[in-house]
Amino acid sequence: MSVKRKLKRRKKPGRKKINLDMDQLDELIKRAESGRLQENDIELIKGMAECIAVLSQAVDDKASSVKKLLRMVFGAKTEKKKNVLGDNKKKESSTDNGQNDQESTDSETGDDEGKKRRQGSNNGKNGADKYTGADQVKLKHPDLKAGDSCPECTDGKLYKSSETGVEIRVTGSAPLRATVYKREKLRCDLCGKIFTAPLPEEAGNKKYDTAAVSMVAMLKYGSGLPFNRLQGLQANLGIPLPSSTQWDIINGSVDYFKPAYKKMLELAAQGDIFHNDDTTVKIQSLISENRNESPARKGMYTTGIVSIMDGKKIVLFLSGRKHAGENLNKVLAGRDAALQTPLQMCDALSRNTSSEFDTILAYCLVHARRHFVDAAMNFPEECEFVINTLAEVYHFDAETKEQDMAQGQRLQYHQENSAALMKELELWLNEQIEQKKVEPNSSLGDAIYYMLNHWEELTAFLRIPGAPLDNNICERALKKAILHRKNSLFYKSEHGAAVGDMFMSLIYTCEQTGVSPFDYLTALQDHAERAQTTPLEWMPWNFSANLTNPQPN
Repeated sequence: MSVKRKLKRRKKPGRKKINLDMDQLDELIKRAESGRLQENDIELIKGMAECIAVLSQAVDDKASSVKKLLRMVFGAKTEKKKNVLGDNKKKESSTDNGQNDQESTDSETGDDEGKKRRQGSNNGKNGADKYTGADQVKLKHPDLKAGDSCPECTDGKLYKSSETGVEIRVTGSAPLRATVYKREKLRCDLCGKIFTAPLPEEAGNKKYDTAAVSMVAMLKYGSGLPFNRLQGLQANLGIPLPSSTQWDIINGSVDYFKPAYKKMLELAAQGDIFHNDDTTVKIQSLISENRNESPARKGMYTTGIVSIMDGKKIVLFLSGRKHAGENLNKVLAGRDAALQTPLQMCDALSRNTSSEFDTILAYCLVHARRHFVDAAMNFPEECEFVINTLAEVYHFDAETKEQDMAQGQRLQYHQENSAALMKELELWLNEQIEQKKVEPNSSLGDAIYYMLNHWEELTAFLRIPGAPLDNNICERALKKAILHRKNSLFYKSEHGAAVGDMFMSLIYTCEQTGVSPFDYLTALQDHAERAQTTPLEWMPWNFSANLTNPQPN
């Protein structure tokens, strides 16, 4: 008989306080050793046993809480199996399938990107093909050409080899460089007319060109470099760039990017799968409002939403008082009513779900796994079983990606390989509760209850084509907002937060599309009229094709 869903933890019974000094305790021990216990001694012993159980539970909870606190303060190194369970344990399951342990630990938590980075890495060295933003200079031999006689043997003829010799030279410069034009002035000694040397064409008509705008935006919202830190760097390099000027540059360029950003919001609403989650944010104007006006809601969040549509990933950031579910409502308000109900991946927090639009819920397996990671310090053997089982599931999911399976094929593959594993895990979880092998209020009990209470949503990948296993893609996206929060600490106003959200959305969507955010931001400015008239043609995945197309008459 399986445990019913929405399991409730065992309520802690009320306990009578027992005061016992050391003399009374010594007397109790003597009576117990002599076998002459008195009538009230049984109550004392029961109370002491309960006290030991409570203290043990408190230590367990404290250890789990301290581990969470350390992860929050210092960040987790990783949650890979070898770091959670220790290297001294013999690992079974996915590490016995012929792959090395490094690859299995990547797949168990869905870190396919990290795995690809390691497989494609060259000990930190990048080939010439990686320098896509570098100037390309072709050099011809100064003395020889194809058809000449070989200067070495004199009998052979030289021909053009298919190979080229490649050398890379990297030079340093300020993030924003400047050119000072000193224009000669000539004055007529009779009429006083002044004639000034004209600026060259490449000087343009703006002090800060489109590339400068893109660079400031990339440094601030893409790399988390605060305005004042860039100000100090530029000052040290002899090219002043005050923080107030940087904001003026960014704020003055917003209109160039709004059409593309609004179109991205419209397209995101039509997605097939939505990933969403929250992180905290600080907005000074709202903090002042909390202090002076005491609004009903005081929380501030940055919501990350990743919409996947026909394989394209659109990443949105939305900051303010609304939480993830409300911001998802805002996006879904622009959805075509004729489209089928979308799939939503998140964790089990109620504030992550939409209250106005229907979605098919799938919950994050990594989030459920994290509960067992936190409990592994006190329950290593039990948590090892759960972590190993999920590692095998992730191994099978990695195989579906390596073989580029269609959604239907992927679903069938998981049903054939992962379903039995998850069924075994469910039986094991129920057994721990039914047979009282675990204290319900312990950290392990919390982990088991969370997983059983949300089992249907956690196993959506076994029933729904295309359902993801986890919300990792959204958590990685939110690192953009977290990086900004750690470095710049806060936004001054809601307008500043909205500007930051727009640039982060554009930049991270470019990164997910595999195009240069710098090139994209610059193109939207250089081709502003076309980008504002036909924004659909100026999305990160298609804008490069329009750079070579002539502007229509």
